[in-house]
Order: sequence, then C-alpha cells, then structure tokens
Amino acid sequence: MNEADLLPCVHCGFCLPACPTYVRLGDENDSPRGRLYLMRAVTEGRLDSSAPAFRTHMDRCLGCLACESVCPSGVEYGRLLGETRVILAAAHPHPRIVRLLLRIFGSPLLIDWFLGFGRGLRASGLARLGAKILPTAKLFASPRFALAMLAASDEGGFRGWAAGARDERAPDIQPDLAGSGGRVAMLVGCVQDGLFGRVNDATGRVLRANGYEVVPVLDQRCCGALHAHAGAVEDARGIARENIQAFDDAGVDAIAVNAAGCGASMKEYGRLLADDPDWAERAERVASRVRDVSELLAARGPRIGAPLPQRVSYDAPCHLEHAQGVVDPPLRVLAAIPELEVVEHPGSSECCGGAGIYGLTQPELGSRIGADKVAQLLEAEPDAVVTGNPGCMMQIGAGLILKGSKVRTYHPVELLDESYRRAGVYNQADFQESAHSFLGIEQR
Repeated sequence: MNEADLLPCVHCGFCLPACPTYVRLGDENDSPRGRLYLMRAVTEGRLDSSAPAFRTHMDRCLGCLACESVCPSGVEYGRLLGETRVILAAAHPHPRIVRLLLRIFGSPLLIDWFLGFGRGLRASGLARLGAKILPTAKLFASPRFALAMLAASDEGGFRGWAAGARDERAPDIQPDLAGSGGRVAMLVGCVQDGLFGRVNDATGRVLRANGYEVVPVLDQRCCGALHAHAGAVEDARGIARENIQAFDDAGVDAIAVNAAGCGASMKEYGRLLADDPDWAERAERVASRVRDVSELLAARGPRIGAPLPQRVSYDAPCHLEHAQGVVDPPLRVLAAIPELEVVEHPGSSECCGGAGIYGLTQPELGSRIGADKVAQLLEAEPDAVVTGNPGCMMQIGAGLILKGSKVRTYHPVELLDESYRRAGVYNQADFQESAHSFLGIEQR
C-alpha cells in the first residue's frame, strides 16, 4: 500500500450512512474515510502501525464493502483494508481464538474434526438447549451466541429426502431436462460442506436440472477467505495455489460457488497471486471462471418450478452484493418459483454483523448489528429468511433463535430445489417424503 492508492478518497461523506459501524458508533475513525485517513497516516509515518488505536478502528471494520458500492471516486477500500490487515498481522499477534481458528481452517484434517464435533453437538440438541438456557449476562454472551449459530445450521425443516440424510448420489434428472449449459465444478467449501451439506446437495441437483454438467473436483480446499481477511496472506496464497491446481486441471467452463464469501475470495485469486510468476496466469484464469450459483442459474433462465405459496425476505450477503456486484441473479432464482412472495425489509443491503469471525473478535458490536438486522427482518413478517451465504444464515438464524422466533433461514437454491422436487423435475425414486413439511405446509 502506498500513498497514491489513498488519494482518490475526497472525503465526500457518501460512505458514512452506508457504514454499519459509523452509523452505530458515530466516530469518524470508525467510518471508511476515517480509516482511510488512518491508513494514510501510517504510510506517511505520522502514525505507527503498532498503535493500539489504529488496530482498534481497523478491527472494528466488518469489511462489508458497502462503502465501495456508494463511493463516487472508486476507492478500492476492500483491497486497501486487506493490505492494512497484513500490516496489522505483522505488528500485532492475533488473539488466541483467531490463531486457533486459522490453524484449524488451514488443515483439512482439523477442519473435518472441528466441524464433525459441531455436527455432533448440533445433533444432540445441546447447541439449541445451551443457547436457550445460558444466562444473558455479558460473560456468557459469546458462547451463547456461538451455540445459537450452530443450532441455526440445523438440517431440520423441509427436505426432499428421508430423515435429513445427505444424498450419497445425485438423483437422476428426467431426460427432457438435458441441455448444454456447459461443464461446471462446485466449490464444496468447509463450513458449507461441514454444516450445510443440504445446500451443496441442492446446488448440484438444481444445476443439473438447468442443463449443467457438474464435474467433481476431489482435491479442492477451503477457499482461504478466513486467512486472507486476517492478514495471513502467505497461508491464503498457499491454499489458493492448491485450489487453482485442482480446478484448473478439471477443465471446466465455470466454478459454481454457493457461499458468497468464498466466491468473493476466489474471484480475488488473480490479485492475490499477481506477483507470483509461476501462478499469476493460472490464478487469473481460475478466478475468471468463478460464478455464484445464482449467476449460473440466471444465465439459463432458470427453469420454472412448482408453486411454493410462502412469504420470504431476501437478505443480500455483503460479499455477493458489494464485493461481487451480484444483485439481480438471486432474485431471478426466487422469481422462478410460482406463488413465492418476496417481501422487502429495511436495511436489506446492510451487513448482518457476521463477517466471518467478527462475532468472536467484536462480540458486542457484532451482536448489536445482528440484532438490528433481525428486528428489521421481523418487521416484514416473513415465513422464512433467504440469503446466499452460510455465515449470514448462521448469524441471522442465531439472532432469530435468541429472539424466540420460529422463522428459519434458507439458501435461495434450497427453495428452488424444493420447488423442482414438487414439480417432478427429479426422479422421484431418489427421494422419500421428509418427516417435516416445508415451512409448516404439508407436502403435496
């Protein structure tokens, strides 16, 4: 980062009302332009990067990039924030919990163990019970919310297969649905695969139903977003190289991603490895093929399903709307479901407060932002909340659980998948009626 990168900011103030932290704290240093001023002070030597205040205000940033969407000067705030966090990581040791998570998510074996433990805790019912019975005192705030997030990933609710079990093989698509949408690979992900396997299953089915050939890629890794956002850039590059190797060798036309944060991270692989002559070209090639699943579905139509007469609120993930600029495709996916009413709610483009591990590093502020989001959503009185990122599903879902609401969170592709199931798009021999009905409505 150099001073020239910071000059485009003209301190116009358009970013102020778009920034969740500034809106709540009212501190100029907790606004995008204030943080840019602090970055400039560091680059000019007027402020030391080890200064506690510098880290405080940078750590409070969600990295939601809503400021980029409204900036008339085109300031690349996200890139500058990433470079700043590399500087901070060198000047300050991460908290123990962050170091632990970076180590876990840097190892496929540890990720499997960690998320497997989470699934066991969730299946036992202890996560939901703990979220309900732990005291509301500040001391228990973080563990209580963490348990609620885990409970929010529960695979209960509507499913087109027995007892919530994940499909070991994909159901056959009826022959008349064949089409040449191209060859696509899927990012399986870590949290998505470990806690939201149902979303991956639905994604594969829906892509095939829309004419895509889904190609398995076995040697893929976690996307590396956690390490990149924490300033652990070399670890992020190592993970990126493994994914580039795996996906580049797959020979696919596109890489489908159903987690907004992962998609945003993978689309940055070219920039991440721009200075590596051995990987730069391949990184750019892979990054250019990354598509959110909603982008692929919107490009093909998508196919119309059966009616789901429900009222849902769509909440846009920050890393889909602001980081990737994907706004309309998720709404087009939902529009392919007859009788599904999508209701607006205030603050739909504002961050939910999840932001990766923000709830662990900034529990009070993250909880405050999340509570505001839940209140705004409940104003719309939806039957369900729909959002395209596992972190958002857990953050919002946890807030709903702690609020005592029965409203659940879903990925847009899950609703389209259920609509297709009801329409007879899939080979019904591969499905069994779920013990649960979709959002309280009996299966038809």
